[in-house]
Amino acid sequence: MTDSEIEITADLVHDLLREQHPDLAGLAVREVAGGWGNQMWRLGDELAVRMQRMDPTPELQLNERRWLPVLAPRLPLPVPTPVRSGEPSARFPKHWTVMTWVHGEPLDHTSISRGDHAADTLAGFLRALHVEAPAEAPISEDRGDHPRKCTDGFDHFFQAVALDGIADEVRAVWDDAVAALEWEGPPVWVHGDLHPANVVVSDGTLSGVIDFGSMFAGDPAWDLAAAWVLLPAGAASRFFDVYEHADEATIRRARGLAAMKCLFLMLMGQNGDRGLPGGKPTWGPAGRSALDRVLRDGLT
Repeated sequence: MTDSEIEITADLVHDLLREQHPDLAGLAVREVAGGWGNQMWRLGDELAVRMQRMDPTPELQLNERRWLPVLAPRLPLPVPTPVRSGEPSARFPKHWTVMTWVHGEPLDHTSISRGDHAADTLAGFLRALHVEAPAEAPISEDRGDHPRKCTDGFDHFFQAVALDGIADEVRAVWDDAVAALEWEGPPVWVHGDLHPANVVVSDGTLSGVIDFGSMFAGDPAWDLAAAWVLLPAGAASRFFDVYEHADEATIRRARGLAAMKCLFLMLMGQNGDRGLPGGKPTWGPAGRSALDRVLRDGLT
């Protein structure tokens, strides 16, 4: 059965709950728009069901199941925490997980109005997350490397997105990241996919971080790119002052990675208009605004 042949419906979710977790089957099920590797369904007011969809293997969900209960207690923002495991069956031959629901509005559908507060909040969250990871922590196959090892990906996004008038500036930011020194510290826990659809906002500031499927042990610059990708204009400097532990080379790598993430969002926003799963039209404007911040708010 291919991904496109698996239709995930509310009835399917109810059936799976009745089969494997019947005590939860009476809760209301409501679809959550979006999602790429997984499709999300609200379960009552405080839970969600995370259904494996495009992810070709179960490792990402299994990593969340194993490590989020370890990480969540020391993180200063709410994150989704697994509470029940759903196993592959004849009804649905993929993994699914019941998790806590993180309340708030995804940033790609709203904005941050309290920039200083959000900068402080994000810095505190990443300080708490970026501790040395154990030897058995997951390693990413497509993220976590020094920017110089990601040039093919950057070039693909760079060539696919219209950058009228700013292409040379964007290329210069990337080239500077490629020239920066490598991360010399131990591998730390990294969320790995901080973009506007993976954080939620309440009262004008960050109130939660979601989707840890890409988490890995590696270079914190991959998360520090969020200073430009997530925060409003002018907030990156405050973020790094509060974060405290980023040297010049790490900031340069982070800024280049932010540029690449922005190009990816812009490209996926274009794809979203054509109906491809995962990318959404809201991602394009979010990526373009963030790219303006990358070019305007350089710190080195």
